[in-house]
Formats: sequence, structure tokens, C-alpha cells
Amino acid sequence: MTMSEEAAAVRAAVATGRRIVVKVGSSSLTSVAGGQLDPEALHALVDVLAVRWLAGQQVVLVSSGAIAAGMGPLGLTQRPRDLATQQAAASVGQGALIAAYQQRFATHGLTVGQVLLTADDVTRRSHYVNARRTLERLLEIGIVPIVNENDTVATDEIKFGDNDRLAALVADLVGADGMVLLTDVDALYDGPPSEPGTSRVPFVGSPEDLAAIRIGGTGSAVGSGGMVTKVEAAGIAGAAGVPTVLTRLPDVKRAIHGHDVGTAFAPAAATKASRKRWLAHATTARGRLVLDEGAVAAVTERRKSLLPAGIVDVAGRFAEGDPVDLVTSSGHVVARGLVNFSSTELPRLLGRSTRELARELGPHYERVVVHRDDLVVL
Repeated sequence: MTMSEEAAAVRAAVATGRRIVVKVGSSSLTSVAGGQLDPEALHALVDVLAVRWLAGQQVVLVSSGAIAAGMGPLGLTQRPRDLATQQAAASVGQGALIAAYQQRFATHGLTVGQVLLTADDVTRRSHYVNARRTLERLLEIGIVPIVNENDTVATDEIKFGDNDRLAALVADLVGADGMVLLTDVDALYDGPPSEPGTSRVPFVGSPEDLAAIRIGGTGSAVGSGGMVTKVEAAGIAGAAGVPTVLTRLPDVKRAIHGHDVGTAFAPAAATKASRKRWLAHATTARGRLVLDEGAVAAVTERRKSLLPAGIVDVAGRFAEGDPVDLVTSSGHVVARGLVNFSSTELPRLLGRSTRELARELGPHYERVVVHRDDLVVL
């Protein structure tokens, strides 16, 4: 298959898929100055998505814009830097955002359902399952899910950082057939779009295709992400076997119909089970366990569980069940997993066998630190 044929296949998957995820950024939904929703932009997006929905394609919309929509009522001219003010703006803006969506979708006879998530909701396994169940049920009964990060309660430690990553995780969560990322740039370019001589990258077949491309940062006063986060999101979705098209809001109709707009990202062969992908991409490590050479080999080569005898140091603060990175003595991250001990109780167990610990401390301590079923090699 030629590159152009591969690109066409990606675009066709988005156009014909039974279920797609569409993510729209703050800069696409707000006025040029920011601080208030742009009704024309929001209406144009909803009208395209509603037509697709009524034609039989399920759409999950991941929408930024709550903080930006709350800036005007709070008298802010720039996106706030401190978390408390961001949360206040989100609290004001979230109601306005979902109300605007509900009103416009209602003109097409459709109802929306708001789903607010924090990183904890896709880090904690029970929350992850509940989020998936909720989204599946909304789709099953004909409600358009609108997903956003719950900025009003998210903390610095548990934020996604940008809804691009959230969209990719939701695409994996719901088993989407395709994902569309909408931003204020019409495609990925092989350099800064404002520089002469740069050109659109129509297709990315693998991570190696990105090696020669200079990818810029945030280009908006109201958004928190940039092209880097969108390329990373396409990679996360691709690891789950989900193809992605990146383009701007005015081109959403053409993108969803499979036309040659924006940049198409080919999916990878999904080599990890959903739980392993979740561990690799949806979790944020709360600490580090430094392993000796034998434990590194056991975990990475023989796919064994991690025992306390193979750990030489502990860093960070974490509770039982939290994700932690497993690293070599030089600090190289080799795996991530869910730890069975807290950071306060683990240090006294290091370098000791589970049999010894059970004999001295009780049978509760005769367990692995990270079970292989809760561990993914990176």
C-alpha cells in the first residue's frame, strides 16, 4: 500500500467508523480576544456533528472552553496562571458551555450528557470502568456525550494538562473507530507555519516520520495545549489502534467526510491489552521505585512481578494502589505499575524476601510490590 493509499485509509476509517471522538480546543470556540464563547463557531461544529449523528455515526465530543468561557464574567483578559483562579473560571464557564451545546443540539432533536473527568478517573481502575460504563450507556440511549476535564476539582498533580490527551484516552475508553482533533491550525507543518517555505504534512505513518519536523508550542492565549500535545495525543490513540485526523474547526465537515484536509495519523498495531495501554498512557506516576539489575531483568525480560528484594530505593509520596515508575539505578524508566504498599511502609521492606517479611511482620506482607498483571513495560 502506498503512502497516499494509507492516508486515504485513515481518512476513510474516520468517515465510515461507527463511533468517533471529536476534540475541540478553547481557541476554536472563543472570540479572537478570548473570554467568551463564539456562538457561530459552536453552532457550526454542532451542526456538522448532529448531521453525522443522525446519519448513524456515534460521536463523543471532548470539548475545552470552560475556563475560557468563564474569563469574561470574571473580568479576566488572560487565561489565569494559578490553579484556584482557573478552577473558579471553570466553575463559571462550565455551565455556559454545556448550556450552549444543549441549546444547539436541541435544534436537531438531540440531547447531550455532560461527563466531567479528572486524571484520577482514568488512573483508578474502578473509576476508569465507571467512566466507560457511563459513556457506553449514554451512547446506547441516544445521548451525545460531551466530555471535559473537571477543572473545578482537578489539582496540579492530577490534571491531564490538556484535553488532547483526554480525548485520546476517551477514544481508547470507548473503542472509537477514529478521532478528530480540531485546533486553530489547519494541519501539522514541517516547520512553524508562519515561516516561508514550510508545507503541510498530509500523513504521518509512524513516529519516525516526525523526526525531521519542528513542532511548536501553544499558539493561543486561551488554550493550554499546543501542537506537541496534539501529536502526543495522536500517538496515544494510535497505540490503541485508533486513526486520527488533525485539522481546524472550519474544515471539520470535510475531515469527517474523509476529504484530504489536515494531517492524518496512521494507527499502530495495538500490541497491548486495554489495561496495559491504560497503565502506560492514562496514569501519572506518583513515585519511583529504583530496581537492582536482577529486578530490572525480571520485570522487563521475564515479565515477572516486582518483589521487595529487588528494590534498592523509594522516591515520592504514594498510597497503596497508586501508579509508580520502575527505574534503573541510573534513573531510566523501564516500567510502570500499581504499587501494593504505600511510600511510608515500603522502605523497611526493601531487599528482603516475602517469606522473611511474612515470618517477621505477618502474612499480610507476603505479597509482591507490583503484580505483573498491574505492570506495563515501557
